[in-house]
Amino acid sequence: MDLRIFTEPQQGASYDTLLTVAKATEDLGFDAFFRSDHYLKMGDADGLPGPTDAWITLAGLARETRRIRLGTLMTAATFRLPGVLAIQVAQVDQMSGGRVELGLGAGWFAEEHAAYGIPFPKEKFSRLEEQLEIVTGLWATEPGETFDFHGKHYDLTKSPALPKPAQSRIPVLIGGHGATRTPRLAARHADEFNMPFGSLEDSQTQFGRVRAAAQEAGRAADAITFSSALVVCVGKDDQEVARRAAAIGREVEELKANGLAGTPAEVVDKIGRYAEVGSRRMYLQILDLDDLDHLELISAQVQSQLS
Repeated sequence: MDLRIFTEPQQGASYDTLLTVAKATEDLGFDAFFRSDHYLKMGDADGLPGPTDAWITLAGLARETRRIRLGTLMTAATFRLPGVLAIQVAQVDQMSGGRVELGLGAGWFAEEHAAYGIPFPKEKFSRLEEQLEIVTGLWATEPGETFDFHGKHYDLTKSPALPKPAQSRIPVLIGGHGATRTPRLAARHADEFNMPFGSLEDSQTQFGRVRAAAQEAGRAADAITFSSALVVCVGKDDQEVARRAAAIGREVEELKANGLAGTPAEVVDKIGRYAEVGSRRMYLQILDLDDLDHLELISAQVQSQLS
């Protein structure tokens, strides 16, 4: 089970804070540093000092880290034109020496679009489908050849399909709870399927749908890596768990029911149950980015048991 650190900077984080967490992620032996791609806070957080752009952040981290994978859960297809996104991600992949992964979703948070003047179309899923075709098609086009795409939402003619990423194929992540279209889309494009904040039962069901769709599409059963994303709140004892839960405005019992919360032993046990239903990678949603002791505890007493 790979453990990856997953941050939500729209809730309030500067680039320097994210850099500190990313360096700790690398130093403590975690597999990857991922971040959300949002421009507006959610809930009661003040959101200060304001949003940071996901791909500008990852470009900076690409030069400041050496080992960890870097990516998004998830970049919104509404935020960028697909040709521009393909250039951005390929460039960050070059800057990192081939350590980038692209999580791409349809986009859902209407308020952030209104706040920053970003169009929020009704037909979001079909745009996502075309974006995946274009981004992966541009990367796959051989040097010296051109790429054309003529869809409902996007039209590309004689694109030189440059630049190329450092990796021969940048891993593409698709996720979500949708019962029909999402599994079919993952079957066509995903190297990894992520189930965000899902119960054990829902995760098992959704993983099964994606496997079935992949087999129907002619892909091998193990062609897609299955992963989960859950909020994490670990403490050496009940008192420390309660303190960390209070710091992020959550209740311990709710976190234990819907996330990974408790002592290291409790969290290891629950991660093991997600492994039993097919998850091979866990994104640990860290909501208090100033609590580096939390990362150290997870590394020393959770990650060590899983590896």
